[in-house]
Amino acid sequence: MKLFNSMTMKKEEFVPVEPGKVRMYACGPTVYNFIHVGNARPIIMFDVLRRWLEYRGYAVTFVQNFTDVDDKIIRRANEEGTTPEAIAEKYIGEYWTDAKALGVHPATVHPRATENIPNIIELIETLIDKGYAYAVNGDVYYRTLKFADYGCLSHQPIDDLQSGARIEVGDIKESPLDFALWKAAKPGEPSWDSPWGKGRPGWHIECSAMSNRYLGKTIDIHCGGADLAFPHHENEVAQSEAANGCKFVNYWVHNGFINIDNKKMSKSLGNFFTVREAAGAYGYDCIRMFMLMSHYRSPLNYSGEILMQAKAALERLDTTKKNLEFFVENGADGEADTAFVDSLARHRERFIAVMDDDFNTADGISTIFELARDINAAVNPSANPTRATAAACLKLYMELCNVLGIPFGEEKSLDKEIEEKIAARQAARKAKNWAEADRIRDELKADGIILEDTPQGVKWKRA
Repeated sequence: MKLFNSMTMKKEEFVPVEPGKVRMYACGPTVYNFIHVGNARPIIMFDVLRRWLEYRGYAVTFVQNFTDVDDKIIRRANEEGTTPEAIAEKYIGEYWTDAKALGVHPATVHPRATENIPNIIELIETLIDKGYAYAVNGDVYYRTLKFADYGCLSHQPIDDLQSGARIEVGDIKESPLDFALWKAAKPGEPSWDSPWGKGRPGWHIECSAMSNRYLGKTIDIHCGGADLAFPHHENEVAQSEAANGCKFVNYWVHNGFINIDNKKMSKSLGNFFTVREAAGAYGYDCIRMFMLMSHYRSPLNYSGEILMQAKAALERLDTTKKNLEFFVENGADGEADTAFVDSLARHRERFIAVMDDDFNTADGISTIFELARDINAAVNPSANPTRATAAACLKLYMELCNVLGIPFGEEKSLDKEIEEKIAARQAARKAKNWAEADRIRDELKADGIILEDTPQGVKWKRA
């Protein structure tokens, strides 16, 4: 298996720190608003990476944090006349509503910054003791110029970073590149006791502290959007490696942006759609399918047209699933066509090959479509397949689809009235009362139920 490592800018063979186990961290949301479609991309894609690693036999410990204390949260609380704690709790709940509907599995641990204050303080104390941080008037800053490899992840020389930085009026930092590890308390803001007085953590330090607590000093994979590579992930590298004296992350994995009119979707630019808004128009399933159909590192343009293409693709895959389920119930007696079923193994081999190549979901989806094409050619009413053949095909088909979390959804059960209508139509056909059978068929069609008569029985689907 190979992953593209943002640190080295090349694909590398994946070798975990501990054989058979993977320690993986992903930066989660700052919970002050609904997540937008751009936020959803890393959430979905790194859910797929985790699923893929598990499919390949690894035991994965996956940590995704919630930033639940931050300037944006405090500002939102002031605007709404409530507390930062209430804002954070509200939008963590809204996150779970969206994540579940997007088919995202919960991480092994979802730590919150406010639950890890002692760990954060301990890490800051270590950095001060080693000379990498300093306290000024209740604030604590990281001494960036002391870390020789600063800029290694974003591939920006320190001189270039310095030339682009500036010192604000009244700035108390030693260098404009220094960043806050701890912020002195301001009136009305949440705060905690610390050796430097009451205050709260900076943004960057929380991820280093939580990764260290739950995964150890050196982890296998750190994920996030490309926009986090600098300064957030760059600062994590500096903090963690200075404190622990060892490599922080072996593989940095970043997803590409989602664009609208060729500009990155972001709250700061105001050109964003929340997942809730997009789902209201197109459905959560289409959003997940939309993400899966492109390679995670490629830029992705958001539009209604592309989401409708994702919907059409999902419907094609869903049709194959339903056809197989129909023949599992209504197929002929007899054994499976082992020659045909064995011939499908090449699709699994191809799927594994493309997914092992930097978890290429776009080619993975294409491979599943090729599998569906071959299945549909052999498992249909005219071929009169056995139930055993259909079951074997369905097992392989769902094995690959489930790795990607292809969102088929749950078929709504027919209500009693519609079931009775289908039974009445079958009775009319048996009695050769074709006019009555056609009337019931038209009535069902008006109710959004499409029937297909086959030698194996009646198939139905919702329009």
